[in-house]
Amino acid sequence: MKAREIMTPNPVCCRISDTAEDVARALIHWNIGCVPVLSDTNPARIEGIVTDRDICVSVVALGLNPKTTTVGSFLTRDPVTCSPEQSLTSCQRLMQMRQVRRIPIIDQSGTCVGILSQADVARWASAENVHKTMLEISRPQETFACPSEFPSGTLSIIRQPPIELQMYGAAWQISIDASAA
Repeated sequence: MKAREIMTPNPVCCRISDTAEDVARALIHWNIGCVPVLSDTNPARIEGIVTDRDICVSVVALGLNPKTTTVGSFLTRDPVTCSPEQSLTSCQRLMQMRQVRRIPIIDQSGTCVGILSQADVARWASAENVHKTMLEISRPQETFACPSEFPSGTLSIIRQPPIELQMYGAAWQISIDASAA
């Protein structure tokens, strides 16, 4: 099975000059979790990808103004992409290795012609392959990065139940003093 057979064709995209607010409104309107980001040139080429999480972590949490912050300042550049002719198995391997839930599908001319999501994989792949893909995508990262731009103060992360830290209790807490970094 090829990516072109199961992808969502003609995905909603945004331009690199669009604001975070514009993108957030599009995500809500279309009930989607990400948009490929296209250049402002003609023909438009893929510049990156923006997810709802990117807006939350890179704009809202940093106290930036979503009305003036452009997508170009926080997009994920050089996203994992596939061609329409790539096999579903190959696309799944890329999702697993790079731990991504969505892959823009780019044709030979560099045009974004579709997007392949984990939901597409769930609809078309075998149960065993879906399980493996979801397991790998969701595998905890081994590192934690806190951007240097994070506002000074204390960031508290509370997780229930604990993943790696064994405690007898309902939760564990990590406090990071961002101003000490």
